[in-house]
Amino acid sequence: MMPPTELLNHLRKSVGAAHVLTEGDLSAYEQDWRKREYGKCMAVVRPATTEEVAAVVKACAAASVSIVPQGGNTGMVVGSTPDRSGTQVVLSLTRMNRVRALDAANLTVTVDAGCILQSIQEACAQSGFLFPLSMASQGSCTLGGNLGTNAGGTQVVRYGNTRELCLGLEVVTAQGDIWHGLSGLRKDNTGYDLRHLLIGSEGTLGVITGAIMKLYPLPAAQLTAFAAVPSLEAAVQLLGMAHQHLSAGLTGFEVMGQFALSLVIKHFPQIRVPFQQLSSPYCVVLEASDQESEVHARAGFERLLEAAMEQGCVQDAVVAESITQAQALWHVRESIPLAQAQEGLNIKHDISIAVSRIPEFVRLTDAQLEQAFPGVRLVNYGHLGDGNLHYNVQAPAGSDAEAFLRNDEPGVNAIVYEMVDQFNGSISAEHGVGSLKREKLAQHKSPVALNMMRAIKHALDPQNIMNPGRVLTL
Repeated sequence: MMPPTELLNHLRKSVGAAHVLTEGDLSAYEQDWRKREYGKCMAVVRPATTEEVAAVVKACAAASVSIVPQGGNTGMVVGSTPDRSGTQVVLSLTRMNRVRALDAANLTVTVDAGCILQSIQEACAQSGFLFPLSMASQGSCTLGGNLGTNAGGTQVVRYGNTRELCLGLEVVTAQGDIWHGLSGLRKDNTGYDLRHLLIGSEGTLGVITGAIMKLYPLPAAQLTAFAAVPSLEAAVQLLGMAHQHLSAGLTGFEVMGQFALSLVIKHFPQIRVPFQQLSSPYCVVLEASDQESEVHARAGFERLLEAAMEQGCVQDAVVAESITQAQALWHVRESIPLAQAQEGLNIKHDISIAVSRIPEFVRLTDAQLEQAFPGVRLVNYGHLGDGNLHYNVQAPAGSDAEAFLRNDEPGVNAIVYEMVDQFNGSISAEHGVGSLKREKLAQHKSPVALNMMRAIKHALDPQNIMNPGRVLTL
């Protein structure tokens, strides 16, 4: 086994001494985004090329030192921060931030894994193309992290999760070999699909260093509406009508509960939240794009909203008249997580339920939580268009939020996850498992599936040096 000093010297030679960080404030790398966990690493290593990543992994494998791959470190499930042992290497990919190539004829873009999501969107838009992956953290999250967790976001209803947008990967294996899988092919049935195996593996099977992603033509028009609805059932009805009226033009459909919106009003009074006077239990943001013209898009949008009002599933609605207004409406939705954080520590759930059964799930689960934890406040919002709810639980008003989290989180999780099981849902829709949900996965995933996953982990990473302690219990 290579001594730590010798390993660090080897790493400095591989990536440059300036990019092996061992001193100073490393909290940006050693604590998770929600500040729930704090770790301590041996070093933060910042390679600039795939070959440098391979050299780092080979050295760590020879020294039996585990690696924690890290992008923007914006994850929600403590999946990219080191443990407290001081023996792990954080492999930060933020220097690998190039857009390598854009192929207009193939409708693809090839990028480094450390590219910030918003930078990819902007680079593609400048060339006349849409890269549709979009989420609140896009100004700081990286594509490698999006792929590692199979991130979702606000456009899944039309374009799918990150997985559906990826045509190929470049990966450094746990042994330090490089798999060059950036073919960009839409059809390739030559054995196991290693691309899909790596996507969603959260850095436990290898390090994603590059990817080739699908592009789409920029739409001729994009419209956004904010609608008040009388119930969650009405929101589901409106979603069905949107599919019928807009078909593939429907690109986003988000739901927000009244309490979630009240937190935005409370903590960000400068943000204008529509329909405050209606006290509607839910509001939705829906977005549609059109390849013909804004006139055509607006006509379809208005027909949808008129029909929805006639049927009683919409109480009132406003359609953005400009890009600025559309951004303002989306800003309301995207401010909910920040407003909830301002309100205090909370218990987060990223769950997936069949869209048709979401109203019943919410009604029954709300009732159980309110009975078990009187005064508890439910922050319910998320991507109704694809069945993904961020079903979060806030401590009772005026209570000790830290004590609530410490004492009641197990009981809250037990109720929520038992109900998810009863509705044949998933305890993680888009955030991943990390270490925060690792034990829960073992309780709620099929034993057969878990054994298959462990076999894959053992085959590809027999030393267990790739992000150990995440996703699986071994």
